[in-house]
Amino acid sequence: MSLRELRQRELRLLRFYTCCQFGMTPQAFYAKWNVSHAQIALICGCSQSTVDRWFSQGTNRRSPSAIHLRRLAEMDLLWECYEAIPLALRQRICSTETETH
Repeated sequence: MSLRELRQRELRLLRFYTCCQFGMTPQAFYAKWNVSHAQIALICGCSQSTVDRWFSQGTNRRSPSAIHLRRLAEMDLLWECYEAIPLALRQRICSTETETH
């Protein structure tokens, strides 16, 4: 397998990706979807106690990291647009996908 050169297209897309602020706060996600803190933790790949701290007030409050905001935005996008994503692209995104229809 030979490595592909980065051309102008790829360099523009790299700039686009690195400047993209794709994210959704846990509060916005929770307000939109009927989910539990445990389900948000599963989506974000963290513990439920971490999610609890995102929603707490006072000294125990913590802010989610950029990766957590991105994962929530990705799940929101999947839930909103899954059927519009062509099958070949869905399989490329998640090679272990089994059809749920």
